[in-house]
Amino acid sequence: MNMLWSGWGDPAEAAPLPDTVIGLLRDLLGVKPRGAETIALEDIAVPGSPLAEEARQDLVDCVGDPVHVRTDAESRIRHTRGKSTPDLLRIRAGDVDDLPAAVVLPAGHDEVLAVLAVCAEHGLAVVPFGGGTSVVGGLAAQGRRPCVALDLRRMNRLLSLDAVSRTAILQPGLRAPEAESLLAEQGFTLGHFPQSYEWATIGGFAAARSSGQASAGYGRFDEMVLGLTVATPQGTLDAGRAPRSAAGPDLRQLVLGSEGALGVITSVTVRIRPIPQVKVYEGWRFASFAEGAAALRRLAQDGPRPTVLRLSDETETMVGLAQPDAIGSQGAASAGCTAIAGYEGTAQDTALRREQAAAVLRECGGEYLGEEPGERWAHGRFSAPYLRDSLLDAGAFAETLETAGFWSRIAELYDSVREALTTTLAAAGTPPLVMCHISHVYENGASLYFTVVSAQGEDPVAHWTPAKAAANEAILAAGGTITHHHGVGTDHRDWYVREAGPLGIEALRAVKDALDPDGLLNPGILLPAR
Repeated sequence: MNMLWSGWGDPAEAAPLPDTVIGLLRDLLGVKPRGAETIALEDIAVPGSPLAEEARQDLVDCVGDPVHVRTDAESRIRHTRGKSTPDLLRIRAGDVDDLPAAVVLPAGHDEVLAVLAVCAEHGLAVVPFGGGTSVVGGLAAQGRRPCVALDLRRMNRLLSLDAVSRTAILQPGLRAPEAESLLAEQGFTLGHFPQSYEWATIGGFAAARSSGQASAGYGRFDEMVLGLTVATPQGTLDAGRAPRSAAGPDLRQLVLGSEGALGVITSVTVRIRPIPQVKVYEGWRFASFAEGAAALRRLAQDGPRPTVLRLSDETETMVGLAQPDAIGSQGAASAGCTAIAGYEGTAQDTALRREQAAAVLRECGGEYLGEEPGERWAHGRFSAPYLRDSLLDAGAFAETLETAGFWSRIAELYDSVREALTTTLAAAGTPPLVMCHISHVYENGASLYFTVVSAQGEDPVAHWTPAKAAANEAILAAGGTITHHHGVGTDHRDWYVREAGPLGIEALRAVKDALDPDGLLNPGILLPAR
């Protein structure tokens, strides 16, 4: 099944907002219904492909069948940009300025190498395309060269599984649910469940340094990666051959987070875990965000650490966004902050950790709410992107951003980003509702995930651009990283350059020049195009 071209996921999963939410949006933010403004896919004016016939035939020779080199309008539209709110607003309006010239579907590593060679010969840019879930402008090559979207969906196999070492080798086009299903057949799980889980791919997880909702227990995706094979215009790069090594700098770290700008990931060796016997999720309430954050810090630093640990601020709790599938219902809490703690593992270990963690949470002022809030969160944990689409349909603007910082600066980071968003959007005549939750915790710090809802205004993208820039400036000023798990793309690129520093960027440029001397791969993504 293809993802909805003008929104998120399976169209059958999207539902109109309840009247209570429509009224809240109207009364609180001045949101006005805009009517059906999404152009039909078949009505989008798509220019003919600029791909020369000789180049097209050479690409067909690489992948073996003309059906795997697509230049039809629908295929190209479906590979135009990602799924950020500006991306969706532009595509809904029929804006296809970033349309690829063709979509190429290779079946393996050697075919990827061959496609890269043809693209180098014909001067074509290449954008590796997995699930298409980027929300930071990571799928729109910059520059004037025609672009090929390299769709990796045919590379979707579990290549091998080592039950003794607890490792598996996965192809990059394997979607997360399919990967979990294949691993489960042999009693294992990857344990990686980001909000994009239903549609994102293994290669995308690695390329964007993804972090899943169970990161407190399983770790981030980059911590799960033990090895990578990468196709580049200069040949094959293999990185990682043992669980740990002191053999020079870790070349895997060059690829993880590189967003296809250095090469195309063609296989990933990952750490796997046995399927947990027990999964239990529960809710806690704290009087304030500061009090709840202090409790999460205690668990993150001193243990026991739950598998899932997150905390919604007062606004997110009040609105009910802590449980996206129940937003606007009477089940939403009305005061304080809701925390979710989840435990996965053996029955004995889970029971012990729950008991010990509960003692810490109570000592820190937490009130136990039972399993119902946790189970409702687990049931709706992938619903937020559908809610975003419903908000857009209702005339609201909704977007997210995230960062991470050390515990000592979390309060400053939280206040600074909220102030930047509120001030900038209010000045544009679209005062927002800004919500936040701690989404990932570490011994030394945490990630903050912000959701912004406002009226769309006359030009919602023009309203959002300065607000996003102001938030980015606030993040750097408060000592945060420009992105914790969404990636860099074009939205964060200029601030990433400042975060990495001139020497760091020159080092990365040297790597790109060695692997991709003609600058074919995702030009302008991660690093400014030359």
